[in-house]
Amino acid sequence: MPPQPDAIDALLQSGPRRTELPAPAERERLRTAYGLTRTEVAQALSVARSTVAGWESGRSEPQGATRAAYAKLLDGMAAQLADTAEPAATSAATPRTQPASPPAAVLATQAPVFAEAHSAFGPDGLVVQGETAPCLRCGAPTPYKATDGRSLHPGGFCPAPAAASAPQPAAAPAVTAPTVSSALAPAPASTPELGEGTSPAALVARNAQRHQSQRRARSAARAQTDTEQLIVRAVRTELDKAEGDAGAATAALIKRAIPDVMALFDETRANARYDYTAYPALPDILHKPKKGDADLIWEARPNWRHPDYRRHPDGDLHVTALDVNAAYLSAMKTWLPIGKLEHSTDGTHDRKRAGVHLITPPAWDHHDLPNPLGDRDEAGPLWVTESTLRLLLRLAGPKYRLFDEPPVIHESWTSGATENFLDALRVVLAGARAKAIEAGDDVTEAYVKAMYAKFVSTLGESIHNREIMRPDWMHLVRSQAFANLWNRAYKAHQAGLTVISVMGTDELHVAGDWRPVFPEGRGLGEMKVKTDRDGEPVTYTVTAPDGVR
Repeated sequence: MPPQPDAIDALLQSGPRRTELPAPAERERLRTAYGLTRTEVAQALSVARSTVAGWESGRSEPQGATRAAYAKLLDGMAAQLADTAEPAATSAATPRTQPASPPAAVLATQAPVFAEAHSAFGPDGLVVQGETAPCLRCGAPTPYKATDGRSLHPGGFCPAPAAASAPQPAAAPAVTAPTVSSALAPAPASTPELGEGTSPAALVARNAQRHQSQRRARSAARAQTDTEQLIVRAVRTELDKAEGDAGAATAALIKRAIPDVMALFDETRANARYDYTAYPALPDILHKPKKGDADLIWEARPNWRHPDYRRHPDGDLHVTALDVNAAYLSAMKTWLPIGKLEHSTDGTHDRKRAGVHLITPPAWDHHDLPNPLGDRDEAGPLWVTESTLRLLLRLAGPKYRLFDEPPVIHESWTSGATENFLDALRVVLAGARAKAIEAGDDVTEAYVKAMYAKFVSTLGESIHNREIMRPDWMHLVRSQAFANLWNRAYKAHQAGLTVISVMGTDELHVAGDWRPVFPEGRGLGEMKVKTDRDGEPVTYTVTAPDGVR
């Protein structure tokens, strides 16, 4: 069938149908100003959260009906935000808090002006530096200006006159031309904010630093609360779907734990200073040789029992099995490489980098403590994580001297690193967990546990998590959990307890009164007594050899 010119002309006359969208940065600004998360937008548009992230970063663009729906959402948010902009601007002109009061002498002489000029400062009482001009209150030249551009001395304090004088009559103008002596006169000694020898500029800088720290703290607390609400809404949604059936809701939440925790991770990275590589090129050492084979990275997982476990020479020992709470959640605070791993063979350790290392460990000669390298039968070099290497280096140092020499580093795969990369996610999950425990909310507690456990376990080459592949992170977090458990065993030993067993991620068996050593409870950093399937505490007795009691 030949082309139809009339049909083509009709299509062209209808105009372009491509829906215009605001710039990527504006899309993100509208969403955050409206109080929505990427997950909520993604659910409304039936797309993945990472897709919304791509639209907001400019990496991709929506198409077709999805583009039209996204444009409608953005237009609606922009319109509603514009409706509230004018009242918000009006209320913002009135400060929430007033700066400290100026000296009484200034109030007495310039009260008519102060009432108006003082309100020109922003809520934090800060000023900015600009072109020198007469102060609105005292007339003395000042380079500082209020947020509306009017010249004012910082903090509401004007310099005292060169010599004491009687108050100006009421009819005198509020702003007079200053003399050189009054402009250069020092601030009154009674002004505590300035102090002797402190310039107004120093006061402004100090105030700015203090208020910036306060704003950061408030912003972090607000962000944590907003992110925790994602957990609250997910639990409420599944409970509503299950018509209050806690078991069914818990099962549904555990099933969605991986995408949900990745959404939380994305939200906690929203204001991060740097991005990370989700799929870096990895060295062969971080890939399993084939499916079903063991990992080539040694994580130092403990499986240790005291050599005198059955019959202890010190006599009968009454042993309690202790349990570490949320071991993997605590281990998220560890040094993680951010970008692509780079190879080195210089044998040195850079504390600003992290990764995996081929080492020859030193010999372990301590009978009453487990080897921090775990129970390894083979001798010779092995690949360990940053978490394990740092523990070994610390124990070989002057504080511990548990090794005669440090481990020998043969080669390393490392990248620039930080200890706080997962800290925001850890804080959110820990906060939600603590609130759930306090409220007796078993559904939320199980949901949070599934999120952090699955987050760690699927960071590697997992078909269940397509958004990230960092097996180096997985090994690092797990080995950090094992290192944390070893630290607890060492603490118990130093406190005079007998360490009987250290196993897995969270199990520590000790003989002796452990409660003065470890805080008891279910919170992070606390320990609880391990229970069996019937809920009974796990305790047992190690007997003494014959003739020893």
